[in-house]
Amino acid sequence: MTEPDQALRFGAIILAAGASTRLGTPKQLLLVEGRPLLVRAVESALASPAWPVVVVLGAHAEKIRPALARLPVLIAENPAWAEGMASSLRAGITTLRQFSRRLDAALVALCDQPAFSAETIDRLVAAQRATGRGIVAARYGGRPGAPALFLREHFPALAALTGEEGARSLLHDDPARVATVDLPELALDLDTPADVARLRSS
Repeated sequence: MTEPDQALRFGAIILAAGASTRLGTPKQLLLVEGRPLLVRAVESALASPAWPVVVVLGAHAEKIRPALARLPVLIAENPAWAEGMASSLRAGITTLRQFSRRLDAALVALCDQPAFSAETIDRLVAAQRATGRGIVAARYGGRPGAPALFLREHFPALAALTGEEGARSLLHDDPARVATVDLPELALDLDTPADVARLRSS
């Protein structure tokens, strides 16, 4: 834990390596209010105290990379993206640790939640400060999920994850160590054409 008068030093990891198979087109580049979905997520992280911001790319990396060219981010290429979300978390946390050994925490976010914002991040950080918990996650749909803030004590576990479920085990194995923030607006993620239609009709 950080001292009460010390600001939490944390970086952000934006997971954007998926193939968007259910959508049929790279969701990272889907325009929402005139901006690519991934750019919206990155700009939200950059508008928060998070530094650095790491974007993990995998499938469609060459198509997506130009959209990030003007943004001050670190790009982590994940050649093992097909393994699942865990491989992207490993790539992201490795990049953060290489950038700085002095980070107190890492924020893990997805690229496909249109309601994700700098305020989202601020609320997670405030909850960590208030509770002292090692993990703080957004809560929607009755369960904790991304985005989530992990203190440094959890970096080794993040770096050792395998499989498709990402950090779900850390969020669910011991509820007593996880604080949650109710953020029902984050329940909408853009995985299918129906999700996109629902967003655009709202």
